[in-house]
Amino acid sequence: MSDCIDMTNPSDLFPDFEAGLADLDARRLRRTRRVVEAKDGPHMVVDGRPVLSFCSNDYLGLSQHPKLIAAAQQAAAHYGVGSGGSAMLSGHEAPHDALERELAAFVDMPRALYFGSGYMANVGLLPALVGAGDAVFSDALNHACLIDGVRLSRAQVHVYPHRDLAALHAALAASPAARKLIVTDAVFSMDGDLAPLPELLALCERHDARLLVDDAHGFGVVGPQGQGCAAHFGVRSPRLLYMATLGKAAGCAGAFVAGEAVAVEWVLQRARTYIFATSAPGMVVQAVRASLQVIAEEGWRREHLARLVARLRAGTDALRFEHPVSATAIQPLIVGGNQAALDLMGALYAQGLWVPAIRPPTVPEGTARLRISLSAAHAEADVDRLLAALQHA
Repeated sequence: MSDCIDMTNPSDLFPDFEAGLADLDARRLRRTRRVVEAKDGPHMVVDGRPVLSFCSNDYLGLSQHPKLIAAAQQAAAHYGVGSGGSAMLSGHEAPHDALERELAAFVDMPRALYFGSGYMANVGLLPALVGAGDAVFSDALNHACLIDGVRLSRAQVHVYPHRDLAALHAALAASPAARKLIVTDAVFSMDGDLAPLPELLALCERHDARLLVDDAHGFGVVGPQGQGCAAHFGVRSPRLLYMATLGKAAGCAGAFVAGEAVAVEWVLQRARTYIFATSAPGMVVQAVRASLQVIAEEGWRREHLARLVARLRAGTDALRFEHPVSATAIQPLIVGGNQAALDLMGALYAQGLWVPAIRPPTVPEGTARLRISLSAAHAEADVDRLLAALQHA
């Protein structure tokens, strides 16, 4: 066998990719990454430049909390830095077992199951809960991981207009499926508004459906003691499956689903992203356990965050941008065009402020925006600095 050298130009192999990337550039839709070198709360060094960040989902400022760091360090010394296997083999360690009990108690539900990430959870949950011949009813503004999970389920999909209960009722009434599942974000990630959970559960009762709620942006922040949107609305039902991530307000990594014990056991038996994935390291799990304690004990963080939200909203009244109603840490400023959003982001970045521009397909065409994410780690002076820069942008 003789040696040969492939002299093919890589660009010649992927002309469709080259054309696609050129099209993204022309429409100002190519995404780029920035390198973060150091963090001190919302103060970061990004691409070598100190900035004040308003783009983190670390809503309570816990990712650098000393108690979480100490818990991770101690667990690393005991368990190492990797679990070494899936949960069905050797990866379900004592911290994982304890965390699942504590998560269930935190959200006041019978049982919980821990996943490595929110995306993994939803992509595994949906095909476990429904399949061919079933029907899923999905809010039009649901997160991509819910959308992908729905597609993988092979169930019949009904996408209803955002928060449109009348349209949802009509779709449920018209569906002949024996098994029906309503799927919704609790706090919508790009607008910061809340799903009408009591009304959705009422529709479930009326049409014998189940409800899967993704509370990625509500857990730890919304509701009494940060128990999430279900607790905020005071809703309880055996029809409810509650999913939340632990890489946002909890400041760590992972996700969980909670609900009736039989439903969670079924997910454990059927969710491929749980069965076939290597478990998260025990050091991460111990940090999450410490986070739950801090969330419960340091209520001042939620109170401070609420004051920051009010301060920001009071200061945006005079701005030329649309600022949809949101009482959460997610505060969008609708700019409109893709280039206009990038230009505004660039103008703020030049002043040492990092506020991300969000463009289609993440948001609908014509609604490119700045997505301001507030954190309990911000000071009131940080919000004032952002408002001053926006007023002159």
